Amino acid sequence: MPELPDITIYVEALTRTIVGEPIERILLKSPFLLRSVEPPISGATGRLVRGVRRLGKRIVLDLGEEYFLVLHLMIAGRLKWAARGAKAGPIGLAVFEFPTGSLVLTEAGTKRRASLHFIHGRDALRALDRGGLEVQDIDLPAFAARLRSESHTLKRALTDPRLFSGIGNAYSDEALHAARLSPLTLTGRLSEDDIARLYHACRETLAAWTDRLRREAAGGFPGKVTAFRDGMAVHGRFRLPCPVCGSPVQRIRYAENETNYCARCQTGGRLLADRALSRLLKGDWPRSLDEIE
Repeated sequence: MPELPDITIYVEALTRTIVGEPIERILLKSPFLLRSVEPPISGATGRLVRGVRRLGKRIVLDLGEEYFLVLHLMIAGRLKWAARGAKAGPIGLAVFEFPTGSLVLTEAGTKRRASLHFIHGRDALRALDRGGLEVQDIDLPAFAARLRSESHTLKRALTDPRLFSGIGNAYSDEALHAARLSPLTLTGRLSEDDIARLYHACRETLAAWTDRLRREAAGGFPGKVTAFRDGMAVHGRFRLPCPVCGSPVQRIRYAENETNYCARCQTGGRLLADRALSRLLKGDWPRSLDEIE
């Protein structure tokens, strides 16, 4: 799922490309994309894009007079800028036509999770805000208070959009590795030093990757948005060496998500139980990194 760094680069590219341009036509290929009824989506046609911003993991197009188009890419949604009159293609969900080109929304796979809302009024926009704090905009005490406001594992707390904004599976893995903390540590068991390390790791991880993706885009439209990138320390690097200690990166799978971590750097060498595989192996499940090395 595109997270804060990816969405930020999309927002910057869209700002350069479509702000000040009118929406000439919206072609919806998938009936499942549009999640709002009033006002009708036809009301967006002809309106100028006044601004573009991020709302959590959503992209908001401000069309003036408190009208907004709100896109959520979910896991597999992507945006590309194409020539005027471009077709949606086999995985396209929608095409937004402008005088200078076409914004195409695609979604790989068979599950249609990406969403589009056309709404009116600030209250309607606030209703889509999950309430998470922007880590880059808060101080350490505010971060600590929000982290401790509910009892969760660190992985769940960082990726809960009601607690923190824009952080998902990939960058939570990277921040937890940088902070040398287990993804399964409960928020209530953290020391003040642990929280401070995590706070700075989150801010530095998000800032560093945003800067990197901005350089890669080089003032153009991002061409490759993925959760698995060269240069990541642990995310998507199962069995590959940790860049800090060289131990093989470990993985926990659950539902459609996975958590990657370094046992040597983050858990004192202890292997975290994979819900499915550890139950299957039972007593044969290795308890430490030393048992598999």
